[in-house]
Amino acid sequence: MMGRVEGKIALITGGAKGIGEATARLLLSEGAQVVLTDIDASAGASTAVGLDSAGKRVWFLKHDVADEQSWIDVVDRTVEIYGRLDILVNNAGVASTSNVEEETLERWRWLQAINLDGVFLGTKAAISAMKSTGGGSIINLSSIEGIIGDPSLPAYNASKGGVRIFTKSSALHCANAGYGIRVNSVHPGYIWTPMVQAVASEGGDIEEGRAALTAKHPIGRLGTAADIAYAILYLASDESSFVTGAELVVDGGYTAQ
Repeated sequence: MMGRVEGKIALITGGAKGIGEATARLLLSEGAQVVLTDIDASAGASTAVGLDSAGKRVWFLKHDVADEQSWIDVVDRTVEIYGRLDILVNNAGVASTSNVEEETLERWRWLQAINLDGVFLGTKAAISAMKSTGGGSIINLSSIEGIIGDPSLPAYNASKGGVRIFTKSSALHCANAGYGIRVNSVHPGYIWTPMVQAVASEGGDIEEGRAALTAKHPIGRLGTAADIAYAILYLASDESSFVTGAELVVDGGYTAQ
């Protein structure tokens, strides 16, 4: 099947690399037009050109997801360019690998501002744009770490657990208001992206780190960015029109144990 999101307008945060880039590539191939955002302007602009050298179907905007005015500006610009917003993928995120005794308040607040505040601000801004144009789909990237605990990821656990339950609250609000807006979360296992590669290399040997992470997944491999992009595509498309407030787990069996 082709054209699963034909003619839809998608805004994807953290789009310079990893899951964001893979999602942009897939949604483009299925007919969407994309606004790609990232705090890294150089990498984001380069990715946008790589996806669409003509600059007709992909726009890049520099974006700090922890800043409310930045969200207002990005959503307003998206509507100015394309006339509406149909899909928001709240993908931008960061990690910190310190246990509860070693984590600092400064790093905790930095992480929550991006991973949780950013999702709140994006969801709020998207609802404002979508409710007057017939609805849309908001897809929030949580994690398996929003479902289970990890002794070395307290700040990350807190942020992704927050995304999980915030998504359900927002979905119920939009459904009760009759906006035609669906809100769902995606929960990846360990995906071999730059962020996970950094975690794997913390012990000094990235291949040993990768093997240790792979062993946590019964399916026998780590996930790829494309694995998550396909889940996002489903939630972005009309195929999931009866799905809201759900959590789509894509983790190679990690949380089934």
